[in-house]
Amino acid sequence: MKKQFTLVAFVLGLCTLSAQNFTRQDTLRGSITPEREWWDLNYYDLHVKVEPEKEFISGHNVVRYEVLEASDVLQIDLQEPMQITSVTQDGKKLKFTSEGAAHFIKLKKNQVPGEFNEIKIEYSGNPRKAVRAPWDGGFSWKKDAKGNPFVATSCQGLGASVWWPNKDHMYDEVDSMRINVTVPKDLMDVSNGKLEGVDEHGDYKTYHWFVANPINNYGVNVNIGNYVHFGEKYEGEKGTLDLDYYVLPENLEKAKEQFVQVPMMLQAFEHWFGPYPFYEDGFKLVEVPYLGMEHQSSVTYGNQYTNGYLGRDLSGTGWGLKFDFIIIHEAGHEWFANNITYKDIADMWIHEGFTAYSENLYLDYHFGTIASSEYVVGTKANIQNDIPIIGPYDVNTSGSGDMYYKGANILHTLRQLIEDDDLWRTILRGLNADFYHQTVTTKQIEDYLSEKTGKDLTAFFNQYLRTVMIPKLEYKLEGNTITYRYVDVVEDFDMPIRVFLGEKEHWLFPNSEWKTEKLANDKLKFDKNFLIETEKI
Repeated sequence: MKKQFTLVAFVLGLCTLSAQNFTRQDTLRGSITPEREWWDLNYYDLHVKVEPEKEFISGHNVVRYEVLEASDVLQIDLQEPMQITSVTQDGKKLKFTSEGAAHFIKLKKNQVPGEFNEIKIEYSGNPRKAVRAPWDGGFSWKKDAKGNPFVATSCQGLGASVWWPNKDHMYDEVDSMRINVTVPKDLMDVSNGKLEGVDEHGDYKTYHWFVANPINNYGVNVNIGNYVHFGEKYEGEKGTLDLDYYVLPENLEKAKEQFVQVPMMLQAFEHWFGPYPFYEDGFKLVEVPYLGMEHQSSVTYGNQYTNGYLGRDLSGTGWGLKFDFIIIHEAGHEWFANNITYKDIADMWIHEGFTAYSENLYLDYHFGTIASSEYVVGTKANIQNDIPIIGPYDVNTSGSGDMYYKGANILHTLRQLIEDDDLWRTILRGLNADFYHQTVTTKQIEDYLSEKTGKDLTAFFNQYLRTVMIPKLEYKLEGNTITYRYVDVVEDFDMPIRVFLGEKEHWLFPNSEWKTEKLANDKLKFDKNFLIETEKI
């Protein structure tokens, strides 16, 4: 019955995906349209004035791009109720047509391949309010305990075009950008990169931030509050890294105590993943009125200055209370999400699987391999096996939330198969070096892991990423003779697994056909570090 249920669940999962009704807007948002593919982003110069009492923003964005091939229509994205008020190129006003959030700008200037051009987009409006940030994002218009405006943005999945005009597809990252945010003079803005300066003008101040590295659109953020600042230096693999922290005054002492985990995070992740990818932009942790988000070099924090996930251990083992979930998880995204970025949100497991896995590598570094193993295996309880981890492409839709802890356990299983932690570490560091500041597909990641491990992982990833089936090992044990096979597996799935015979380690090599072999004894115990189910029959 369990086998039948699993197969039925798999079929239902596929039917759910195929039954989704995707719209023209989904395609315009999620695909590389002809109006996007002919030009390559180079630079943004974003200006935004934020008026918290009106919940209103206005400004402009200068978009610099390289012409890849001649064309005369360019797509820029901005979601309602925000409105584009003007578009110009070289001082000449341009016409545009709008189709929902997609705006098609008719260019007058001849677009010559190899040349760099700019357009200026002016815009304003009351941006969408975040309903349940960061999952249902937009602008969070809140107040702190003293009644001061406490404002922040979050827009992964939803898209940065919810509050500013841009080329809102993950495949093309800008090479660098400036973020200029004007706020009431008694407040502070904290955004990405390094602060270049602050201008005062009447009742407002403008904060000028510069991002020296490529950045994905949803990583760009605005955080506004009555902040106080403290910081420190971290001597890391690429030299001295500036660590800056911005918190509400009443939380300063708690922050100083809790944020000691930031250097600990950097020690662990630079060991496993290689140098922090954005030394030029520094690392900031910024308090916000929601749980937190992985905004590049400006990681947001709202975990109430406590360990765990709002004080809870997501693994049920106790190890999840040894670290602040938001500090460790969201900072882990600096390597997997901000350094290595998916081209299509269907492959979001690249961000979330590796970063959920980073939690147990943090434990491995500071508390040992047993702690890390117990933690990641404990998170198996969160796996739903509802729909496949990889979603449909070209429509801005992700797969199952299992991308987090099923993703982590997939990678933990792969570590067992490699049986060489030095090689595993070399592979993880190699990913961040070889795909440094790049957007990638899951195929690139899968092929890389196959090449570097020396194993054909095609069936492995097809099984875990593209179906909801967990491999089940059926076995019969008669004395010290075992007969076994896999069920609920894709074609060619033949992953070996480790068992223990008393204290002695032994490997089984199952596939979908029955196999029989004699064991040294009948004291059989399966290794829990593999993402499989077992059933004695």
